[in-house]
Amino acid sequence: MSERPAVSEWRTLSGPLAAQQLGVEGAPSMTFVHGFAQTGNSWKPIGEYFAVRGFLVTVVDMPGHGNSAQVRADLRRTADMLSAIGGVGTYIGYSLGGRACLHLALLYPNLVEQLVVLGANPGIDDAGLRATRREADDLLEARMNEIGLEAFLQEWAAQPLFGGLQLTDAQQADRLRNTTDGLGSSLRLAGTGAQGSLWPRLRELNMDVLALAGADDEKFSAIARQIADAVPSGRFLLIPNAAHAAHLQKPEAVAAAIAAFVASAPETSRLN
Repeated sequence: MSERPAVSEWRTLSGPLAAQQLGVEGAPSMTFVHGFAQTGNSWKPIGEYFAVRGFLVTVVDMPGHGNSAQVRADLRRTADMLSAIGGVGTYIGYSLGGRACLHLALLYPNLVEQLVVLGANPGIDDAGLRATRREADDLLEARMNEIGLEAFLQEWAAQPLFGGLQLTDAQQADRLRNTTDGLGSSLRLAGTGAQGSLWPRLRELNMDVLALAGADDEKFSAIARQIADAVPSGRFLLIPNAAHAAHLQKPEAVAAAIAAFVASAPETSRLN
């Protein structure tokens, strides 16, 4: 992201989860929620794009991650904590963060004016497949404990799912702020195998929903289309030349997609 904000510095918030905020108090709110093994810092370049355009931007460290490494919570409890931090506004969640934001939108629809999910899965309907996924998450935790955090993070980012994602030294150092205990707790409490399916409840969402995925991420492209079709007011968009972590591979394209979506609601938009 080339543009930098001239509004203020990131400031630390007090609350149930570690969070930082940028922008002018009282401006329309946008809360960004990261994926597994990342931290809130992963959203900062896109967050800065919106802060300079008149939004109050909050980035959150999820339970078990970053400066929330000691927090233990399932997605239901995570949604409670996000509601206390973000308040009323637009919520943007990637992968694990997207699943947390879906829980939030169902539990607190009065707070979520617009919802953006990127590479997010509302859950696994089949109980047998869900149990299989939970076993896979258990094995993943065991692997992490066996080889240590740094090697695990390298293996994690090298998966075909991420399409050859190349992390900068700063991004890798930021991920090393995580801990094996914290990430393990996230897998056990908030992994896809641990959560119930939200698919039957998506029709309850009463806000505009944008479902994004990287165009090279075939699995989550199909899921994003299904999400958009399932909600009453849903839109679907693919980010070209990006895989699962599209916000890291193509941040400008993701920011533009979110900006166009937010601008479509004139009463909340402050975009230029």
